[in-house]
Amino acid sequence: MSEAKTTEVRLTEHSHGAGCGCKIAPADLEKILASDLGTLPDPRLLVGYQSRDDAAVYDLGDGRALISTTDFFTPIVDDPFDFGRIAATNALSDVYAMGGRPLLAVAILGWPLAKLGAELAALVVEGGRQACHDCGIPLAGGHSIDALEPFFGLAVTGEVKTAHVKRNDGARGGDVLLLTKPLGVGVLSTAQKRGILRPEHAHIARDIMVRPNSIGTQLGEMPGVHALTDVTGFGLLGHLAEMCQGSHVNARLAYADIPLIPEALAYVKEGCYADGALRNWKSLADKVEGAGTMERMMILNDPQTSGGLLISCSKELIPEITALVASNGQHVDNIGILHEHKKGALITVE
Repeated sequence: MSEAKTTEVRLTEHSHGAGCGCKIAPADLEKILASDLGTLPDPRLLVGYQSRDDAAVYDLGDGRALISTTDFFTPIVDDPFDFGRIAATNALSDVYAMGGRPLLAVAILGWPLAKLGAELAALVVEGGRQACHDCGIPLAGGHSIDALEPFFGLAVTGEVKTAHVKRNDGARGGDVLLLTKPLGVGVLSTAQKRGILRPEHAHIARDIMVRPNSIGTQLGEMPGVHALTDVTGFGLLGHLAEMCQGSHVNARLAYADIPLIPEALAYVKEGCYADGALRNWKSLADKVEGAGTMERMMILNDPQTSGGLLISCSKELIPEITALVASNGQHVDNIGILHEHKKGALITVE
């Protein structure tokens, strides 16, 4: 396929949502997952869906555990190769967020063949293959269907020592909160979908989203890291709320210390923000105090795709984690602190 043919197609025009912004809102998800049946009792299932964690974890009985996860979504960028890279990187992040390392992946592809053709789909899969290659694992197979909207992702299998499993519900009072990527990807993706993203901003969100969270494997080896999750479709506040509820702690965030994409703030001031941010906020409004202005609310609830790791750890670990993140060419910010659970707002933003 010629480059001219590829650039004629804007993938984001062929879906109603974009990236992890397609996720069902937390309040609706609670209704969907409600069941009287429950999970079959199995002491080897270390992490199931009850804690709303990033992946399932199954004890293999020899000091190791198997990690299983799946993640897919509709296009968040127009370039098919970049879409594949981002979707795959996002799926792999769930394994890293459990403190593990991926072993292999299989692809999940839905494609409107009559509209977009097989050649563009091949570029998407190649992008996914590239992301897997960059993380040192094979894209070993997959499944595809002819669908009304394009979507792509991975089912990933990983492993972790049972002693190194990091859940999202192990945070402790006195822990600090660290974040490894800036917020605002959802805003920039929305601007692109609306056709108002300035050309000089086209690379910003992409470059953030293709950056793997592979340091999660090393974070898993640190006893002082008590809880770990990645920030995706529910936004920073949504994923932090899951951490706080599961860990029975309250969070206090310093808004001025939260890393933000400056260009994203400019679009929010112009009235451009993701619809998913509003859905996220409606699910959280009664749990948060101090969200403040519309600008702050839209950024804190902005649905991230392939977002950063949210780390709850002892404050003594800050220098070590900062050095680890820097060695991977990235940056980490100390954004708040946790307290033992008490009455009042689950999350306070100052």
